[in-house]
Amino acid sequence: MNVWPDLRPVLHDLRWAIVGGVATRAYMPERMTKDLDIVIHPDDADEVWERLKAAGYRFVTELGVPGYLVRSPAGTDVDVVIGHYRWINEALAQPERDPADYPVIGLPYLIMMKIEASRGVDIGDLTRMLGLASDEQLDKVRQIVARYAPDEKDDLESTIFIGKREMLFPPKLSDKKEE
Repeated sequence: MNVWPDLRPVLHDLRWAIVGGVATRAYMPERMTKDLDIVIHPDDADEVWERLKAAGYRFVTELGVPGYLVRSPAGTDVDVVIGHYRWINEALAQPERDPADYPVIGLPYLIMMKIEASRGVDIGDLTRMLGLASDEQLDKVRQIVARYAPDEKDDLESTIFIGKREMLFPPKLSDKKEE
């Protein structure tokens, strides 16, 4: 398990949450990821940068989406995504908490981000998270997708179906040959 920089003291009264691979651990078994991704409210973007700089974070590069990559004093990369999403206010108003008590974006909004990104790893995350989600969680996901990405509703249902089917046949851990 990676030790991620604790941004809570640095960003304590600003609107932000963990997203990406680290956020998925709140909704499925943890997977390896090389960096920490956070989403911030666009109105807080300048203040976030100033605080990160003051805490010793160094600018590395711009991201392919609005935002930038910084490196922590300990050498950990942090992607800072400036959340220009229609749903950002409600998503950051009440973030979930992961097992380490970090603020994590709620499942419906993480699903929205993963649908938009649509990389291979994101599709895998989608099927696992949706496959493990409760009926109540799935209802919330459906509501948010219907409100903000109605064209994705059919694909969402297909992904839920695939995820639920995958959970019926989890990979066997005992497939190793005895030596």
